[in-house]
Amino acid sequence: MMNAAYIHIPFCEHICHYCDFNKVFLKGQPVDEYLEYLDKEIELTLRNTESQKFNTIFIGGGTPTALNEKQLDKLLKTINNYLPAAKDYEYTFEANPGDLSYEKLSLLHDAGVNRLSLGVQTFNDELLKRIGRVHRAKDVFQSVDAAKKAGFENISIDLIYSLPGQTIDDFKETLSTSFTLDIQHYSGYSLIIEPKTVFYNLMRKGKLPTPGEDVEAAMYELLMEEMDKRGYQQYEISNFAKQGYESKHNLTYWNNEWYYGFGAGAHGYVNGYRTSNHGPLKKYMEPIKSGDLPILDKHKTTIKEQMEEEMFLGLRKINGVSISHFKEKFNDDPLRLFGDEIQAHMNNHLLKVDGDEIKLTRKGCLLGNEVFQSFIK
Repeated sequence: MMNAAYIHIPFCEHICHYCDFNKVFLKGQPVDEYLEYLDKEIELTLRNTESQKFNTIFIGGGTPTALNEKQLDKLLKTINNYLPAAKDYEYTFEANPGDLSYEKLSLLHDAGVNRLSLGVQTFNDELLKRIGRVHRAKDVFQSVDAAKKAGFENISIDLIYSLPGQTIDDFKETLSTSFTLDIQHYSGYSLIIEPKTVFYNLMRKGKLPTPGEDVEAAMYELLMEEMDKRGYQQYEISNFAKQGYESKHNLTYWNNEWYYGFGAGAHGYVNGYRTSNHGPLKKYMEPIKSGDLPILDKHKTTIKEQMEEEMFLGLRKINGVSISHFKEKFNDDPLRLFGDEIQAHMNNHLLKVDGDEIKLTRKGCLLGNEVFQSFIK
C-alpha cells in the first residue's frame, strides 16, 4: 500500500558550501510555473490509482519555506487536494531558521502541517559563516519560539559535526545550547564532502582543515551520550527522539517500504520500482507539458536487491532487522542468506543477534558504513 510521499522544492535563497542536493538559486527562477507542473505531476501519477490516505508527507529541498506566502498557499492546496491525510498522519516541512515568519508558520499549521525540520547545523556563529549558512544562532531561537506560538508541537533540528575547524568543545557547546530549545527530535550527521560542492573544491586544494576521523568518532560518541542523558532515544544511527516522536516518514525509508517521490530530482519507490525524476527544471517540466511523467530512470528491483536493501537500510535502525519480518516478507532466512557477513561482523563486535533482531553494537554504530556496504553484492 502506498501511503507515503516525498515532495521536492529545489529553490534556495543561498547555497551552502557542503550541499549537493538538487537545488537552484531562488532569484529569477520560474517558481510559480514549477508549482503548476508539480501539481500536474501529482495528478498524472495518481490518476489511475485507487484513492488512498497518506500516513506521511515530507516536503524537502532546497528550502520549501523560501517560497513566498502565496506560493506556499498554492503548494499546500495541491497537497491537500491530492494527498489526503490518514488519521494519525505526520506532515513535515523542512525549513531554515531565519526565513520563517509567524505568518508562514501559521499558514503551514492551518493547512495541517504538524512537524517542522530545521537545518540548524551548529550554534557557533563563526562556524555557520564558514559553512555558508546565512542564519545565526539567535535566528534558531526566534524560529523555534515562533513555531511553538503558531501551534507546532513536533519540532526537529539537524546538527552537523566534524565541520572545518570545529573542536570537541565547540560541538559540546552546540549540543548543550540545543537542549535549551525543548524540542522533540534531533538528527546529527558528520560532514561528508560531496563532489561539486564548494567544500570539495577547497579540499582538493588542501584548504579545508577538517578535524579528522578520531575527533569525528569522539564527537559521535559525545552525541550519543548527551542524547541518552537528556532522554532522547536513539532509534536510528543518526536520529534521536523523545518517545513517540520518531520520524514516521524516514522510518518508511529504513523499513524499505514504498513511497512516492514528486518534484525535480525526487526519488520514489513505487510497486517495486525505484524511480528518479529529471533534476534540471526545464527537463523536469518538459515531459509534464506533454502529459508524460518526468521520470529520468526507472529500475525494477530484483528480489535479491530487495533483500540486500532490507538489510543495509534496516540495520540503520537501532532495533535492526527483524528476522521474523524478513522471513514473512521474502520467505527466506536472513541468517542463512547473509550468514557469512553477519558472522564476520559478530566476530568483530559490530553486529549482534538479539532474539528476533539483527542489530548494530555500539562499536557497529561508529563503523556503520563498513557494515552496510558488506550487504551489497
